[in-house]
Amino acid sequence: MSIGAEHFSERSPLYRLHAEARLGRIGDSCIATAHGDQDERVTAARCALLDLSNLPRVGFRGVASAACLQAQGFVLPGAPNQALAQADGSAVLRLSQNEYLLLGSLLDAGARVRQQEQDWQFDGSPNYLLPRQDSHAWLLLSGRHGSEVMAKLCGVDLRAEAFPPGSVAQTSAARVNVIVANLPQGELPGLHILCDRASAHYFWGALLDAMQEFDGHPVGIDALP
Repeated sequence: MSIGAEHFSERSPLYRLHAEARLGRIGDSCIATAHGDQDERVTAARCALLDLSNLPRVGFRGVASAACLQAQGFVLPGAPNQALAQADGSAVLRLSQNEYLLLGSLLDAGARVRQQEQDWQFDGSPNYLLPRQDSHAWLLLSGRHGSEVMAKLCGVDLRAEAFPPGSVAQTSAARVNVIVANLPQGELPGLHILCDRASAHYFWGALLDAMQEFDGHPVGIDALP
């Protein structure tokens, strides 16, 4: 039996735009696995947009946050505005001296990151939970034309020579505040973009409009390596 977003209590803010997509279960929600019947890997390598909003993500802030995350086995970036992929496919973004954002992995449906949020309790130490599941949408702009797409919307130079893998920018794109992290999926270039959840529908459309020049399209996670 096919599944639909309406079968789940947790839905992407973009779920109505994925009505024609093939969906798969991911944890307690669903995600687009494909947007068509053709192999989407060629599109992903050229210019593609994925909605990862149903993958878990969470933030922590405080002078004790680094030690707490390291105790849980996370390897942390060495400086603010850097990101580091973890061995399990998750990622840690360091947004300031003492603020971190964890992005869940497709390999475990984000279970490790979700568990960090569920297990957190305030014990008096300066390590404060920053829920991000309902505040931010999470998009992935993949392919070799990603920086050219973003150049139409954003004043920050996101070309690889200026914004190498592991870089993070906190900026504005299409007049929406965004966090952009250069985190390739293996050999596949990838810009992970987190934006205000309430603006996700508008921002998705702005990205698709900017992608037209490069024959860019939405794809599902089956297109990823």
